Amino acid sequence: MIANYEFTIIFDADEEKTKAGLELVKSTFERFSAEVTKEEDLGVRTLAYMINKQDKGHYFYFELKADTSVVGQMSSIFQLSTLVMKYLFVNPERK
Repeated sequence: MIANYEFTIIFDADEEKTKAGLELVKSTFERFSAEVTKEEDLGVRTLAYMINKQDKGHYFYFELKADTSVVGQMSSIFQLSTLVMKYLFVNPERK
């Protein structure tokens, strides 16, 4: 079943790590046939708390359509990546 998702991800503020992380996200979405309907670079922001000894992170926001069965697999990839500081999938239709 295809559902709409909001996806926010935080990368290290370092430009090279952000670029590599963004490539990972886009290739993962492509691999699992997730259709990105909106992409927004929210820029570098100060984190509410330290993550991996970093106090700043580069935020990206996506809206996408994906099969509900592959979201867990995509989450596993992002969780294991050293390029990703934090991420969150939200299904706004689910209450």
